[in-house]
Amino acid sequence: MIGAESVSQTIPVHPVQTAYRKIVTQELPPPQVRPLMDMSAHYEPRAMLGQPPVVWDRAEGFFVYDAYGNQWLDFSSGVLITNAGHGRKEIAEAIIRQAEHGLLTSYVFLNEPRVRLVQMISDLAPAPLKKVFLVSTGSEAVECAIKLSRTHGQNLNPAKKIVISYHHAFHGRTLGAQQIGGIPALKEWIGNLDPDMIQVPFPDGFRCGDTSFAFFEKALESAGVDPKNVCGVVAETYQGGGASFGPREYFQEMRNWCDKWNVVLTFDEVQAGFGRCGRMWGFEHYGVVPDLMCLGKGISSSLPIAAVIGSTELMDLYPPGSMTSTHSGNPICCAAAVANLELILREKLVENAALVGEVLHQELWKQLKPYDERIGAIQGKGLVAGIQVTKPNSAQPDAALARNVVWHAVGRGLMLFAPVGFGGATVKICPPLCITREAVIDGVSALAEAFADGLS
Repeated sequence: MIGAESVSQTIPVHPVQTAYRKIVTQELPPPQVRPLMDMSAHYEPRAMLGQPPVVWDRAEGFFVYDAYGNQWLDFSSGVLITNAGHGRKEIAEAIIRQAEHGLLTSYVFLNEPRVRLVQMISDLAPAPLKKVFLVSTGSEAVECAIKLSRTHGQNLNPAKKIVISYHHAFHGRTLGAQQIGGIPALKEWIGNLDPDMIQVPFPDGFRCGDTSFAFFEKALESAGVDPKNVCGVVAETYQGGGASFGPREYFQEMRNWCDKWNVVLTFDEVQAGFGRCGRMWGFEHYGVVPDLMCLGKGISSSLPIAAVIGSTELMDLYPPGSMTSTHSGNPICCAAAVANLELILREKLVENAALVGEVLHQELWKQLKPYDERIGAIQGKGLVAGIQVTKPNSAQPDAALARNVVWHAVGRGLMLFAPVGFGGATVKICPPLCITREAVIDGVSALAEAFADGLS
């Protein structure tokens, strides 16, 4: 059975004890957790499998622990969630206070934590991004951005409904988010793709060598797209399947192009926001401001909450009661997010991401140099990096090697999630923003050892 085969997977064990990593059990996963893993395989869909088989017991700061004495240095942040760090007591206490206060949900009726949170986010965002709509997931935020872009376009001209996004993009797993995504295999189930959702090459300089804005315009022309019929452009600030940024000049020209054709420019900041890239917002690296941005993941460092933020003109397109979400502004999630943002600001974690991020990228280039012929690119900014693992001296992805590297890294006490991105061959590095310089160096050394293991 597929589920049983997945549960039987093991991690190569490399006993280790540093200041940051400790593997003490003779097996990973330890035999004590097998019954729990068997239950998971029985009761949950097989789609929930695929990660290194570690049963998390607790997590704190930039460490993850199981119940059997193993300690991992976390280079995953869950999946770019715990920007302020795992298990922060300030966030836990905010959750407890709100729960004990006696309000667990309020639909769209006002609650105080919700208003505090939207004010904080609005204050952190550049003009004209000042109105905030809270939702539950990043995918839901992307769906809302598509809806607002098309509504704005069709109010100008019924034919103005084309949404442009990018090859290899990932915006979520709901219908609209997957249609504007750039991974064909994820869309096979849809069957009736919207012909007005069109993807073009992303100017990452690796998979797409031509990073000129003229190439964007040429791609539209090749697709038969008239710019006057485009209602929106949606781009991840960096492509989340790796950590691929486009050139600053490209997105500055994109901003001008969108203004010229009255197109709504959306940046999907679900991964990039709240300091991940060494700026509060990842798009600050481009020197532009979008019309909409989608937020999630690091917004609370814990509970599920997300947001769309935009100008009054766009956010007020729909009348009262017609753009809502059942759990929008859940008071407990909002209390967690407020505490998280207070931590990020008070502890200057954005600045730490910039400074320690420089160390991360320097160490990746230095310590992984012996494996140059198997690494097509190392991309990212701040405390996010994507290592594109390839066949020898080529751009062809090598998913098997990437998987081996991740499994060996976890066996050495470095927590990573399964490879992502094009061909399933990108090893993603994204530690909590509270991580230290010394911990990053230790983690990259474990990663370098994992590359050696994976190639042996």
